[in-house]
Amino acid sequence: MVKSLDASSLGSRANTGGLPGAKSGQRGSAISVLGALLDRSLVQIADASSDARCFDRETIRAAADVWDNNTDPLFRAATASTRGQRERRALAALEWMADLGEERRSWMLEQASAAGYSLDELLTPAKPYTPGRDYLGHVMAPVTVMTPQITESVAVDYDLPSAEVRYLQVERVGIHLDGYLELAVPRSYPVDNGTSPETATLGIRLRDITEVRFDSHDARGAALRSEAAGVSVGIGAGGTLRAATADLSPDDRCWHLSAAGHRANTSTPPRDSRPARAGFPQKGRMGANATVAATLLHRAMLDIRMVRLPGRAPQVLVQDFQRAFAGAGEAILAAGAYNLHRRREAAFCRLIETWAGRGGPALADWFATVLRETSHQPEFLADLHEQARAHQGTDLPRQTTPDASVTPGPQEAELRLATYTAAHTRYGTQQNASALVHLAVPPHPETAEDAPWRLRAMQGIDPAHFQLETKAFQGAGHPHVTVDDNAAHHFVLHDGALDITSLNCSHDPS
Repeated sequence: MVKSLDASSLGSRANTGGLPGAKSGQRGSAISVLGALLDRSLVQIADASSDARCFDRETIRAAADVWDNNTDPLFRAATASTRGQRERRALAALEWMADLGEERRSWMLEQASAAGYSLDELLTPAKPYTPGRDYLGHVMAPVTVMTPQITESVAVDYDLPSAEVRYLQVERVGIHLDGYLELAVPRSYPVDNGTSPETATLGIRLRDITEVRFDSHDARGAALRSEAAGVSVGIGAGGTLRAATADLSPDDRCWHLSAAGHRANTSTPPRDSRPARAGFPQKGRMGANATVAATLLHRAMLDIRMVRLPGRAPQVLVQDFQRAFAGAGEAILAAGAYNLHRRREAAFCRLIETWAGRGGPALADWFATVLRETSHQPEFLADLHEQARAHQGTDLPRQTTPDASVTPGPQEAELRLATYTAAHTRYGTQQNASALVHLAVPPHPETAEDAPWRLRAMQGIDPAHFQLETKAFQGAGHPHVTVDDNAAHHFVLHDGALDITSLNCSHDPS
């Protein structure tokens, strides 16, 4: 039986150097804050994935993304030989983490506070934001809040009445609806002679959406409005998106030639005068077992982060990963705090076994694969192979219906996400038209009554029609899925508030 390894299990043998568990608002040590931030990420991931009806892709993605390039600094700090070295390396790691941008820094302050720490005194003041330039020295379009002045500027630089919808996404995030709209917009300003750039793209990220009305048959033409009550984007003759706030981000390699680009050029400093980002904290060597543990955690976070891809989100084993690595921050600090190298390595070996044991059959094959890639062959590797083989073929059966005119579909569903992609070419690559929805569906009948709802994806290739209204997100409904005489699949929810017709439809039976 695998025993859990945490700070308490190490007892007095480990010099913990300030483990998480601070009183509210206390300064704490840098190493304890760093470990607490990891544990807060795992708590956020757990809360945002506990049930499909509250599945929050963005929270999960953001919490996992923190540890893409911060896992290694955490382990190097945790395995330093002395308390002073741990503190210096942890402080460098925190500075590196906070220097990514205002959003990351705000997340750190918020999560440190939730763990009972005050992080302000540990970090140097934030560097002021300065607009960027590309490798040619051309000023790049910034992300700007949608205001009357900004919407007027966009209307001057681009032919909005000729805009076409390339992509639309509306998603339930907490109690709100958020969305993203991508418009292909012809330029109203001249470009350099001899160039034939692709059509510019205007990205619009909407927060707290109050109204959605979109029909793919009416997706040409756009109008941007910003008023005291919020913002709106008119689409075609009758479509609209209304929200509390929105951000605009042009993807336009010729933006420096626009009127807004000319204005920004005078106030944007040269590339070599921008504040330099803190250097990556590379100091410190780790033992073999600590390196394997770092690799496992890093790979797990990368896999969790795959929820950022709407088509992949339902397949990511978020809850299984979270269960396996829960409390990793405190456990890593406890294992790394042993003064003797061999004891430290033995602690990380036990930690690896603890994580693999918690992962259970669902992650047995994943752990075995990653451990093989690290050339780490622990004694329990054979047990992982046995668990993986036993787990194969144990999935619950797919739901089916006797009527051949009806494709397999859930009897009850709550819409979590809906996306529409128009056929287009971008960066020389052809993108096919598609529609994708995420549905929260009740647990399989074979599972416990109190089992959480599952996240299920349904995708339509080359949709002939896509219609979406706000009502589609108002609670659970009974979807109607049929196939007509022309082999076209029809998916309807909430009396047509979501209505998709596609010649090729695939279902995720998970």
